[in-house]
Amino acid sequence: MAAFTNQATLSYNRGTTTSNVVTGELVEVLSASKTAVTDSYEPGGKITYIVSVVNSGTTGYTGLTLTDNLGSYTVGTSTFVPLDYVDGSLHYYIGGTEQAAPAVNAGPPLTVTGISVPAVGNAVIVYEAKVNGTAPLTAESEIVNTAELSGGGITPITVTDTVNVSAEPRLTISKAICPSTVVENGQVTYTFVIQNSGNIAAVAADGITVTDTFDPVLNDIAVALDGTALALTTDYTYDTATGAFATVPGRITVPAATFAQNAGTGEYTVTPGVAVLTVTGTV
Repeated sequence: MAAFTNQATLSYNRGTTTSNVVTGELVEVLSASKTAVTDSYEPGGKITYIVSVVNSGTTGYTGLTLTDNLGSYTVGTSTFVPLDYVDGSLHYYIGGTEQAAPAVNAGPPLTVTGISVPAVGNAVIVYEAKVNGTAPLTAESEIVNTAELSGGGITPITVTDTVNVSAEPRLTISKAICPSTVVENGQVTYTFVIQNSGNIAAVAADGITVTDTFDPVLNDIAVALDGTALALTTDYTYDTATGAFATVPGRITVPAATFAQNAGTGEYTVTPGVAVLTVTGTV
């Protein structure tokens, strides 16, 4: 919508005079909005977008085109697109009833052509986009997605939605044994590597605990975290009868990952934060 002003001038032989200024407002009969179903994204995840178009006028519109930049952003002189349209995901509704899907070009940019909006009615376009390797992953990053509705004789309408990166630890664990072949009463070491590919550290409040049951049971165990010895009861528990082992919740913390972007391709490389737990004993 836009405001406008108007003022009249009266001229006669003795001079001129002006009227008061009147103000009016021009209201567009076509409006649009864009909303993401989720408020955060993660690597390789999907975002569902809903574009709603409302026609408050008495004349229908046809031949409209929706153009979506799929979150395009610029770094220096390079432009990267962090989202990929998910093929076949688009659904198109008029007045709540699903219609045959209009023509879709995955782009980028994504274009949807042949959209109609009836008089005093609405149209809704729903589609998915997948987060690709150029999406920023550092804490407080975001994807700003902009779409434009044009064609059909209308003034182009721009709609925008912002989705923030998920801020959380993303943990995995792997286990190794050395040596893999051990004689009776021999010594063996189990190594647990805990990796965090998330953009924030896993802290004590996250309550990380590693549990295992060693079979055969280990005797005279020594436990270390990142090379520092841990103490029985204070840092871990161990049942010598059953082999049940557990670290005290919150004793293990794991730093956040670091992220580096390739200046040419825009792809991010993730270097996980790591914590290493070792348990050594005799069998």
